[in-house]
Amino acid sequence: MQGAGKSKPAGTDRKRGDGARHVYDTLRDEILELILAPGEPLDETALAARFAMSRSPIREALIRLSAGGLVRTLPNRSTIVAPLDIATLPRFVEAVDYLQRAVTRLAARHRTEADIAVMSQAAVDYDAVCPTGEALALSEANKVFHMSIAHAGANPYLAQSYERLLDEGRRILHFHFTHIRKHGSVFPLSPEHHQMVEAIAARDEAEADRLAHLHTRVFDDRIKDFMKVTYLEQPDPLLKREAG
Repeated sequence: MQGAGKSKPAGTDRKRGDGARHVYDTLRDEILELILAPGEPLDETALAARFAMSRSPIREALIRLSAGGLVRTLPNRSTIVAPLDIATLPRFVEAVDYLQRAVTRLAARHRTEADIAVMSQAAVDYDAVCPTGEALALSEANKVFHMSIAHAGANPYLAQSYERLLDEGRRILHFHFTHIRKHGSVFPLSPEHHQMVEAIAARDEAEADRLAHLHTRVFDDRIKDFMKVTYLEQPDPLLKREAG
């Protein structure tokens, strides 16, 4: 299995909850960084040996990863890293757009001054990571910013669904960030983040909605440009393409 040398074996005194969390965190990062490739099998017995744990915390971590859309359980009960299918990308972007606009509008309606402080700092933190070009850190900082808005919206049902989409999108972003870094470019700052905070602070729901939609379009355009350059011209075996 790829990435096997990255994890430190868990100690025998590790509590089950801590063990499952350690496995989840490690596998999540490896999936997001594409160390574990889309479609790669995840065998419970092999993982138990790798992490020096029983299969119970392994299974618990895999269930949590499945709930986040990062792994998939097949009809034969085997588990694989969730495939990346570019044929479904338009539907993914559509879902992100609707939920992003909804949570941003709600944030403009319900935000507190404490919420504004949190999201303002998250926007600054994202900008601080941009010059590093570190793909995992960038996608994490981006998620933290957008979830600060979702939490300000005070609707945990929408926030939970939105978080799952953001997690699924982090693998797509990783391809994009890695491509930019490989070509010696610095990932651009996101003025839309700060503009969204300003609209939310002003309780301007219409402007918050417009900026959230614009932000999705920027994401969509960047990913399409990336796909055109790296997939259509030089197909990547990690990406699955289906007819139709």
